[in-house]
Amino acid sequence: MVTNATIQAVNRLTARWAGAPEFSAAGGSEDGGTVPSAAGASEGSGAVPSAGASDGGGTVFSAAGVWPLLAFLADGAVGAAREELVEAVGVPAEQAGAAARELLAALDAVDGLDSALGLWTKRYVELRPEWAAGLPAGTRGVLTGDPDADHAALDAWAAERTSGAVGRMPVALRPDSSLVLASAAALRTEWEVPFKGDLMPWRDQDRAGLSRTTPDLDAVAVVRAPAGAVTQARVRGTNGIDVHLLLGEAESAPGQVLGAGVGLLAGALTAVPGSRLPYGAAGPGLRIETLRTERPEPPSLTLRTPEFTVEGDHDLLAQGELFGLATAGDGAPGHFPGISAAPLALAAGRQSATAVFSGEGFRAATVTAMDMVWLSWEPEPEHESKRACATFDRPFGFLAVHRASRLVLAAGWVTDPTPFRDDDLR
Repeated sequence: MVTNATIQAVNRLTARWAGAPEFSAAGGSEDGGTVPSAAGASEGSGAVPSAGASDGGGTVFSAAGVWPLLAFLADGAVGAAREELVEAVGVPAEQAGAAARELLAALDAVDGLDSALGLWTKRYVELRPEWAAGLPAGTRGVLTGDPDADHAALDAWAAERTSGAVGRMPVALRPDSSLVLASAAALRTEWEVPFKGDLMPWRDQDRAGLSRTTPDLDAVAVVRAPAGAVTQARVRGTNGIDVHLLLGEAESAPGQVLGAGVGLLAGALTAVPGSRLPYGAAGPGLRIETLRTERPEPPSLTLRTPEFTVEGDHDLLAQGELFGLATAGDGAPGHFPGISAAPLALAAGRQSATAVFSGEGFRAATVTAMDMVWLSWEPEPEHESKRACATFDRPFGFLAVHRASRLVLAAGWVTDPTPFRDDDLR
């Protein structure tokens, strides 16, 4: 059973990542600005994109996919690299490996979530037995030294573990790649109450919209956050996975909005449920009003949101301080003697992610990878019924949350939802 301390540590990384410059840029502004790259891909990294979102349409990321890799690295690191990794994962170094194993086991037990960890090494890389013993069974594979063949095998692993949603390993292997540590996850849930297709205005364009009306006023709430109010709409999945839609004030940054959602999960912030909200404009995009009806009717909540697909490719070393990789990613050997006596240097760390929100449910997938090279082998290259209506008609955030543990499994920001098609009215 994963501890609450580990869940809080992973969720804190979610909040910090949401506030990072790369993610804020990918979130876009009200004027629909484009997404600048966080950093160019290193030489020899192939066609892997740099960082950010897909064509300015938003982004998605998973701290739950990065965190166990950072924890395993912390378990085998020394010196400044160890200290920085410990700061990023938020647990003591001597507990990091065990916490990573607990998290992976907990993820494996979540209904609707398929997760995996993979480790590939060159045959001449001898791992420390105590470090290797901490990895899940069936984790280890072999790098042959042929970059094309190895990359094909790792791409196949990524595609298989994500049901094809992420078809490639996010790091591009090189001839001196000697160790690759990766995680993969595929998340799915169906809505307890499906949406109907609708036409929805989005800025100056029509988009594929979704709407539904339910009797649960408390499925919407207004979070009292330091940067302003945030409207939270919780969409329940049938397997214990929920998606929290988060709409902040027009001037709020993505990190502030998503941070409010994480703060509410942690109990650091409070929210007023829909049944207790005042009439009128109760929160961003949210109105509470009365409607004259011919017969008594229960309260209702109408939720309108666009259908969306978002993707993200993230260069973790470009944000080394955020992930505790500033020293570990400096290209020098000797930071990880607890993993192997070999002179390994961290050459790349990346994540590819995708998420789809439709009328029937939610899908998300991530693959995260760390690539290490052996530096001494080769150089590096009428009755009144209370009604509420929440409308998400401008950029907003989302959190995919395991209901029982409150662990954030995926998070993202939507700026360019799916275009409207004539057959969406059904």
